[in-house]
Amino acid sequence: MSNQFRKWVAFGAGIGIEIGPRDLRVVAVRVRPGGIQLLGELVIESFAQRPADQWGAEYARFAKSAGASHLAAGVLLPRTDVIVRQLALPGVSARDLPAAIGYQIESLHPYAEDEAAFGWAPLGAGGNVLIGITRREIVERYAALFAEAGIRVGAVTFSAAAIYSSIRLLGAPPASGFLALHHSEDQMEAYGESPAHPVFSTLLDERATGQALAELRLPAGTELVEIAGILPQPKHPAELSPAALAYAAAVAAACPHLSLPMNLLPESQRAVNSRAMYIPTIVLGSLVVLSALGLWGYSNYEDAQYRKSLAAEIAKLEPKAGRAVTMDKAIETARRRTLLLDGFRKRTRSDLNAIAELTKILTPPTWATGMDLTRDTMRVGGETDQAAGLLKTVDASSLFKGSEFVMPIARAASGETYSISARRMGAGQ
Repeated sequence: MSNQFRKWVAFGAGIGIEIGPRDLRVVAVRVRPGGIQLLGELVIESFAQRPADQWGAEYARFAKSAGASHLAAGVLLPRTDVIVRQLALPGVSARDLPAAIGYQIESLHPYAEDEAAFGWAPLGAGGNVLIGITRREIVERYAALFAEAGIRVGAVTFSAAAIYSSIRLLGAPPASGFLALHHSEDQMEAYGESPAHPVFSTLLDERATGQALAELRLPAGTELVEIAGILPQPKHPAELSPAALAYAAAVAAACPHLSLPMNLLPESQRAVNSRAMYIPTIVLGSLVVLSALGLWGYSNYEDAQYRKSLAAEIAKLEPKAGRAVTMDKAIETARRRTLLLDGFRKRTRSDLNAIAELTKILTPPTWATGMDLTRDTMRVGGETDQAAGLLKTVDASSLFKGSEFVMPIARAASGETYSISARRMGAGQ
């Protein structure tokens, strides 16, 4: 299955439980193609020294708060209780793999035939097979303990299978290989992959990392990483290091159809997640999608019909609208012409009023020899007996303001000459 296709069918929720030397670590997740949501974490301390119903109630409260009460947990056995082996069986067909593994299984563990519980799964198409082996008594003991605590268990597996499955759920591991470490209570677990060694899993100390790199055929300077760093990260950042293995188990349990089928628990004792509970959600989701598609299609149809009818109405009214625009332009032109003619008519009357006013205020012995009228100004010149008082006389008129002598007053044979300029008031009206 391609990585892209695996991503788009990654739907589910799961609970992972890591059995530690003293404590249980519990993680609940929800997996979707868009990412993983961490629903919650729980540490059940000193579970072996406490009554099972006590810490079982603690687990039940956690599962309820995470909305995962219906889920069967995936349990990771302690790494010290599991023997992890890898077989290379090139050329063996899928149909013959069970028989081929059965021939060799006794040579892979020190237990008696009826004491061993094992599971296996092929690793890709290269003929490599991952095998996990433990004592049957260990599986039965933990199954009975969790049953006494009221915890439903769907799978009992080991860390290598959970890590291998989870890192391939929404992506792919580095093709060149890697070695990852995980510190858990008083031990350190190593997990690695390389082209020469598809899966490597063991317990070691810091001084043995060089041997692990050599086992994987990786360069001595290869950078070591934490197991939490190679796992698919949740959508909301969280510190995964302490509960990395429980997180990997939860991710693998959420999508068992995309994980290695590595379950050491007898089939008769496996609890299953209720698939029927998803039927209403699927039906309602389908109805919502169909309704949305129907509304979208009907809306597009209505929009198209409306645009069509609107275009027809526009085409029908365009000639009338054109005539209305032409008529408006003609009316505006006529209005401007009328205003222009009124202006010319008012100018003539204003000029006559100005001349009549000058005739009225410039009384004998004052007389004018010249007059110039513009729209804004009046200029008049002539002779009088006393020119100095003419400015006051002109400003007293309602038609002229701001009068002043344009030229100095000069003596003449019969009196004084004058030339006055003033502003016209209301001449433009």
